[in-house]
Amino acid sequence: MKTFQKPLTSGEEAEYVRLLREGSEEEARKAKAVLIERNLRLVAHVAKKYQNVDEDMEDLISIGCIGLIKAIDSFDAGKGRLATYACRCIDNELLMLLRSKKKTSREVSLFEPIGQDKEGNEIHLVDVIEQQQTDVVESLELSNNIKKLQKLLDDCLSPREREIIVYRYGLGGRQEITQSEIGAKLGISRSYVSRIEKKALGKLRQYF
Repeated sequence: MKTFQKPLTSGEEAEYVRLLREGSEEEARKAKAVLIERNLRLVAHVAKKYQNVDEDMEDLISIGCIGLIKAIDSFDAGKGRLATYACRCIDNELLMLLRSKKKTSREVSLFEPIGQDKEGNEIHLVDVIEQQQTDVVESLELSNNIKKLQKLLDDCLSPREREIIVYRYGLGGRQEITQSEIGAKLGISRSYVSRIEKKALGKLRQYF
């Protein structure tokens, strides 16, 4: 099992990023190599999210490394921590791979001839499939977005805002209810519920 080096501290990361941008050619080359090597653990962590997809883990890590390198090349200190920015770039690179594979797979599996009908006309798999297949990539994106939303509910909303959003949209397996029903449950007016809901949705939209 591959052993990864420890991640850089925020101070170390800032110094290597500075050398990458402002150092000599040799300093920049060495800084980039360190930034790549010390963030390989992040690549493996992101790639593990897709380990149940029909792709070899080594291939996923290789593609993830491309995302990491792109992140290092385009990163600047104004974007926060490199690890956070790189995580998005790695994830995007892996999703692009899966979308590409999905498109190729559909072209082969759905449009290749699989036989002929009684009149000698070619039959394609797309002609006989009636039920839409599950889109793995979209399912993964939806799952990731749900996790992000759940975190934002706790991180950026007040307890009252969170309570109203949970009731209003039936989150956590609950039955969604109307603003009037929420108002009756919480002892406030429907219009007040509406104002809180609108404010909470604005926060979620901003941070999402």
